[in-house]
Amino acid sequence: MSEKARERWLYLISPIALLAIWQVLLMLGFGDRRFIPAPTDIAVRFWELATDGQLWVDTGATLYRVFAGYVIGAVPAIAIGLIMAMFKPVRIFFDPLIAALFPIPKVALMPLLLLAFGFGDASKIALVATAVFFPVVVNTYAGAANIDKIYWDVAKNYGASSYVMFTRIVFFGALPMIFAGLKIALAVSFVVLVAAEFVASKSGLGYLIWNSWELLQVDYMFVGIVVIGVLGLITAVLFQELENLVIPWKSN
Repeated sequence: MSEKARERWLYLISPIALLAIWQVLLMLGFGDRRFIPAPTDIAVRFWELATDGQLWVDTGATLYRVFAGYVIGAVPAIAIGLIMAMFKPVRIFFDPLIAALFPIPKVALMPLLLLAFGFGDASKIALVATAVFFPVVVNTYAGAANIDKIYWDVAKNYGASSYVMFTRIVFFGALPMIFAGLKIALAVSFVVLVAAEFVASKSGLGYLIWNSWELLQVDYMFVGIVVIGVLGLITAVLFQELENLVIPWKSN
């Protein structure tokens, strides 16, 4: 087995171990299975929801909202973060806005977004985009601003244009921090979206969790929670592989 394959298996050990410990503790009588179902109970409910088709509808709705909002929020955030690092007036303009808006809990904006976009997907996508924007722009700016000064000096000495500086120096120099911001933002997007789906949606994994709680169907509720965790793990693995592909010098 190659070293990379061993690393992938090692990466999966902790969640598998968590499920095993969870199952064993409940089988030994630690905890009430009415309120904390065992992984085997959750698997049975998962199969029921999966064969019924409703789980795929809810999962698809959540994934669509997450990734649509993610792209809408991340792309301009990267561009603005890089431009802030290159041009001081832009940085001065955006700094107070980011400082004032970043600490606001994004879920608190949901009532305003519902008024603006209604109860459809648009309001949830806007919420995700807003939540994604700030960690990405802050990390992008930090990555670009901390590029070693020697690279800027060499590029200027060779007469590099602003376009070359942007594409060859700033962008690639900031890539490790950009990916760090993107990974944080992806996790945040699931958090805010599921919270919004609790109260302002009739579909999605958040709606599945909340509706199951109202009906006291705790095992169905845990299905939604576990699916969100699995989606988080899958997206984290895919992001790590993408990062290794795009910036192999960082992994080395």
